[in-house]
Amino acid sequence: MKSMLKFIGVLLLTAFVFASCSKDTDPADVDVFAGTFKGKIGYVSSEQNLSTDAGSVFVTKVGSRYDFRFSDGLPDLTGVEFEKKDDNTMVNVGASGTGMITINKDKLVIGYTKDGKTWTADCGR
Repeated sequence: MKSMLKFIGVLLLTAFVFASCSKDTDPADVDVFAGTFKGKIGYVSSEQNLSTDAGSVFVTKVGSRYDFRFSDGLPDLTGVEFEKKDDNTMVNVGASGTGMITINKDKLVIGYTKDGKTWTADCGR
């Protein structure tokens, strides 16, 4: 009986240690920003003027940069760097383009110009 109680005690202690070692993960550290956003998207260049109200943007993270893959034949926007604005929002930074990209777990807003080309999006999940 004593050995059974020791075994149960060790088992409970082990479970407690593993449970207490798990860390609380900040949502901004997890890639909650990656995924598909749906809504209005657009692209304007000297050769093209494309837009749709029912498009989508697939967001992926590559290292510290994000790529935005647009539907409906719109060119992709890649290699955009971000900084953390608060726990659940990222805002683009860097000199590769002008404008603003704001992304959080529920909403993606793009108004970004790079090399004379402009991408726009107003999308949600």
